[in-house]
Amino acid sequence: MTFHPEDIRKTAGQKIMAGFTGTEFNTDIEYLIKELHVGGLILFSRNVESPEQLFELCRKIMDCAIQNGSPPVFISIDQEGGPVARLKPPFTVFPGNPSIKTEEQADRYARTVSRELKSVGFNMNLAPVLDVVGDIEDSVMKDRAFEKDTATVSRLGCRVITGMQQNGIMAVGKHFPGIGRSSVDSHFNLPVVDADLQSLFSRDLPPFREAVKAGAAGIMPGHILYPQLDPHWQASLSEVIIKELLRDTLGYNGLVITDDLDMKAVTHDIDTCAERILVSGTDIALICHPGPDIEHMFRSFCSLMESSREHENSGRASVSRIMTAKKKYLKI
Repeated sequence: MTFHPEDIRKTAGQKIMAGFTGTEFNTDIEYLIKELHVGGLILFSRNVESPEQLFELCRKIMDCAIQNGSPPVFISIDQEGGPVARLKPPFTVFPGNPSIKTEEQADRYARTVSRELKSVGFNMNLAPVLDVVGDIEDSVMKDRAFEKDTATVSRLGCRVITGMQQNGIMAVGKHFPGIGRSSVDSHFNLPVVDADLQSLFSRDLPPFREAVKAGAAGIMPGHILYPQLDPHWQASLSEVIIKELLRDTLGYNGLVITDDLDMKAVTHDIDTCAERILVSGTDIALICHPGPDIEHMFRSFCSLMESSREHENSGRASVSRIMTAKKKYLKI
């Protein structure tokens, strides 16, 4: 049975998490929700003035979705602590994962950040980083990752995931299958990790395997090329890495959310990205900056699903996973 065109539009929109400008609810946000049916929004420091302002903004976002007959919206933020923390005082300032040495410290971070995020209307934190840096001194993730070995990253990362989700905030582990070996920042260039699968399983993948077991709401693949796994497509667009490795081998059935598609590591056009997202079984395309790419992605998803039963089925499977998460965490 083929979707009605309006259903395809809603399916396409649910597969997008978009950024916006401004600190108040505005016509741009209204357009994203009412016309593009976006399933998620991401906020940055540019959208933040105060706890009171955030509460009002998030409330109006949710009200708009409900009044439009749409599911509640994922409202996300990067609040890792350290160099990646969008909320400043009076929110609690954490120095970041390298400072978390014990399970008690991981619990305190998870409990505090989830309470503060929930109090102003967020329901998703794009954290924790699960990359293993180890003894790689020039790793791009050295200031954002838990210190020491694979086992430590697995243990502390899962405490953060469990702690946030027990307090109503969806956790998103990143950057699958691991970028700790790289010194290249995907914001500016495409990192290449020339490791084979056995090496990844011994060092980089265990924290993600444990995150899957812990029930992480989301996993974020990085914009990283692993030529020994897939010489053609970076992890965020790779059927081999997402569908075969993450879904089939690790057994993950939660949300897969791309890293920001505005990053310089993404050299493909929007139409190609949209097709690869559907082919790979990725659920949500993250586009952090407002602009034509958001609507372009929406229209590309619509066109692909209207023209291909395989793409339509992929979209439907994604919406099923998205709605499962919304029912669990957003109480719909």
